Amino acid sequence: MSFNSSNLSYWEYTSWFSNVDFTIVGSGIVGLTTALNLRRRYPNAKILILERGWLPNGASTKNAGFACFGSISEILADLKNHSEEDVKALVKMRFEGLKMLRDLLGDSQVGYEQHGGYEVFLIEDKIFEESLDALAKVNQLLKDVFNQNVFEIKNNSFGFKGVRNELIFNTLEGQIDTGLMMQSLLKLVHKAGIHILNNFEFQSYQTGNDKVYVKTNHVNFDSNQLLITTNGFASAIIKDLKPARAQVLITSSMPSLQIKGTFHMHEGYYYFRNIGNRLLFGGGRHLDFDKESTDEMALNNNIQNELQRILKHQILPNYDYNVEQQWTGIMGVGTKKQPIIKSIHSNVHCGVRLGGMGIAIGCYVGKQLSKLI
Repeated sequence: MSFNSSNLSYWEYTSWFSNVDFTIVGSGIVGLTTALNLRRRYPNAKILILERGWLPNGASTKNAGFACFGSISEILADLKNHSEEDVKALVKMRFEGLKMLRDLLGDSQVGYEQHGGYEVFLIEDKIFEESLDALAKVNQLLKDVFNQNVFEIKNNSFGFKGVRNELIFNTLEGQIDTGLMMQSLLKLVHKAGIHILNNFEFQSYQTGNDKVYVKTNHVNFDSNQLLITTNGFASAIIKDLKPARAQVLITSSMPSLQIKGTFHMHEGYYYFRNIGNRLLFGGGRHLDFDKESTDEMALNNNIQNELQRILKHQILPNYDYNVEQQWTGIMGVGTKKQPIIKSIHSNVHCGVRLGGMGIAIGCYVGKQLSKLI
């Protein structure tokens, strides 16, 4: 593949596209932390990050800001498809990954607040009894990870309607400010002398002569190593990976809002939290798996309407509010919950399939991906 100058000057070419050591595709949590870990190992390397959006364009800036590691019904669902040791390892990875993120940036730089997390069960939800029966077993399974019981029962004091009076509470769960977190990460990356090019869409690559030839929508160039961190957007390259779109909305400010914390419903397929006096509500992918298995950033009106119905009649029946914003984010999922961190070629590597747990395991995946070099 020959170099395509795209009307670049000598200065532009030599400054950004010549002698590139590491090219990272994607400027989300995984891409940025991969770059930071590579900078620590290779202080003089030229590191280039390609981002197809004018902002990080995936899940890293569009998520709900949950600092979580799995509600009890999510863990029970995982136990049906994974061994106990695999589930324990997953939860440990998420918990330690959250600690890595907080240690890297500091709680004030991610807006971390630990109000605890709750699982809410609809009256007709059959998984309530299963979760209640398994409470002691799951606490015992995770004792090695947390050195304490994680889950306990609390009463519904939030005014939710049409739900069981008992909520399952997790004192260790927290929430973050997603925008502040990403701005803090970007500051570290810029300070480390790492180049980020926005509106650069990665299109393909070829390998040969110990180089990777990278094709983008603007220029073609070669790099010593290529690292793909675009999660759900990498499904065309990585097997057992498919995109999963998430629908999200946020309300207007409600001065009298008494809901504080992070909340899960229906095995985590619904989730909501307060942001100050607003409520963010997202999920519903299970209502239309086929249409939501896409990387197209578009609203699914059927799901958005159902989110608004649940919000009005079950979560916020006693509040006046408007829905002020609606958006979507793209996750990466597969048949297994473990992330894919592997080498595709001797100088092409990937860290993807974060399974909706990017905040929890993004730093961990970035660190492990950098170790493949």
